[in-house]
Amino acid sequence: MHFKTLIFCLLTLFSVVSAYAIPFRRVRIAGELHKSPSQNAHAAPERRHRPFVVKRQQSTITLGTISPTNSPSAAPTTATTSQPASSSSSSSASAPSLTAASNSQPSQPPTNGSTKYVVAHHMVGNTFPYTVQDWADDIALAHASGIDGFALNMGTDDWQPARVSDAYQAAQQSNLDFKLFLSLDMSYLLPLRLPNDAQNLRNLVNSYASHPNQLQYDSRAFVSTFAGESCNFGQGSVPDGWKNQFTQHPDLQGKIYFVPAFFIDPTTFKDFADVMDGDFNWNSGWPIQVTTSFAQNALSQFNSSQQTTASPFSHPLSASVSSVLSNMQLALSQFIGSTATDEQHLSGLAALSGAIQARDGQSSKRAYMGAVSPWFFTHYGPDSFNKNFIYLSDQHLYSKRWESLISSRDQFDVVEVLTWNDYGDQAWTDGMNHTAWLELTQYYSTAFKTGQYPEIQKDKIFMWSRPHSTNAQSPDPVPQPTNFQLFEDAVWAVVLTTAPSTVTLSTSSNSNDSKTFQVPAGLSKLAIPITPGGTMKGVIERDGQTIVELNPTDFTFQGSPQTYNFNAFVASATAE
Repeated sequence: MHFKTLIFCLLTLFSVVSAYAIPFRRVRIAGELHKSPSQNAHAAPERRHRPFVVKRQQSTITLGTISPTNSPSAAPTTATTSQPASSSSSSSASAPSLTAASNSQPSQPPTNGSTKYVVAHHMVGNTFPYTVQDWADDIALAHASGIDGFALNMGTDDWQPARVSDAYQAAQQSNLDFKLFLSLDMSYLLPLRLPNDAQNLRNLVNSYASHPNQLQYDSRAFVSTFAGESCNFGQGSVPDGWKNQFTQHPDLQGKIYFVPAFFIDPTTFKDFADVMDGDFNWNSGWPIQVTTSFAQNALSQFNSSQQTTASPFSHPLSASVSSVLSNMQLALSQFIGSTATDEQHLSGLAALSGAIQARDGQSSKRAYMGAVSPWFFTHYGPDSFNKNFIYLSDQHLYSKRWESLISSRDQFDVVEVLTWNDYGDQAWTDGMNHTAWLELTQYYSTAFKTGQYPEIQKDKIFMWSRPHSTNAQSPDPVPQPTNFQLFEDAVWAVVLTTAPSTVTLSTSSNSNDSKTFQVPAGLSKLAIPITPGGTMKGVIERDGQTIVELNPTDFTFQGSPQTYNFNAFVASATAE
């Protein structure tokens, strides 16, 4: 009897431990690259890690790169938009400058009436405990935030196909016309080197190719990847492998529209003329070329140019905020939200179209999918995943990247938000809520899809900051992430105002720790420096009345953290 009791206890203990090891929800829209930081934007990404243990949290999403928290102060209210403002007819309208009001407008919709999409990268590998209702919750929230669909990132776990099936079921039951498509994670699937391995992928794709919620592009099922540039499926070359065993195989030929994220030099796209229908530039979401050494060189050039040229921040509002930035940050401003890598990829796609036209006598435009992400930080030591680095995310990266996409919207067919729930690459330490960024997603996605920024009907304020100083020292056995020196000790803010207003940002009750801005109607990007012990507070005033006040009580900027956490605390408030 005692022996049976002992066995029962051991089995119970094993079950509890196993259950705790299952990754719990949830989502964080914004993801990151799964590659090492390097100035080589085409370097192959690192293999994705398996989901890690997280504490069970209340359902939220973090539109950034981290996981959710239960903090009520960080939860946004529902955004409301209607009657878009007038826009310029110029397709090359410039994006708003640093901290200047967002009064420049995106180009008008293309004359061919092509539909544009905004999707979010959803890691199926982090959905083990999901039910159909969990998928329904994610879909409803994403749809309300201006997101049209999920890219379902799939690995090799034997339970993942069931979660994908649940996702398609939930999308169909939602009646929201919410779209899904498969993003084959070839960093997980790297062992797939033989024709039989490709057969498994073809079967998976065919399972949903005609589903009513499958994203169709050019009358074919849209399919993407993460990586895959080294998979030849037993053929003589990678292009031959993808051609013979996937895109041109009788099982899929003419059925799919293939837009992979191959980490290759765009000048080699033409070698994939029988494979690529388009291109997904995963790395375009961040200025990944900006490393510490890169920044030092940029600073030297900036200091030299300052002696011969006037300050680029001539607008009073821009100049006021630029005073918050170090010279290094000023030198790096040009890379925040840049479309330089997009231009390289678009050039590669043009060459790809040319190769197809030379072969067939005709060619259609290749689809281009760009990325956008508000943040990136991962923090694992050599004893685990050995990934410990950041990408520069300061200076309102999310807003600036979106504004660049919108001002060049004629060149972009789909925008993918990285990511919805890839917790690991966001190094979710204690849980931080990024949900407030979803309201900004709705604002910008509306402008991208329609060609007009939506009218602001309610005053809103968004604020975010890291939880500790850049140079803080910690007993953390894992050191500061590579390139941590790039970050500024600042609170970043975006305000949406219905009329000219006075905005005051502060980090303490001391008047010396506050900054007041006169902002026009529209979107303005603001900032204020912060020191250890500081908090965050933002107030929008008009005609002597307080319109909106944001004062999260659960944030304090630390000087001596227990662990290095270069995540972001995000909060928002909306006028009643």
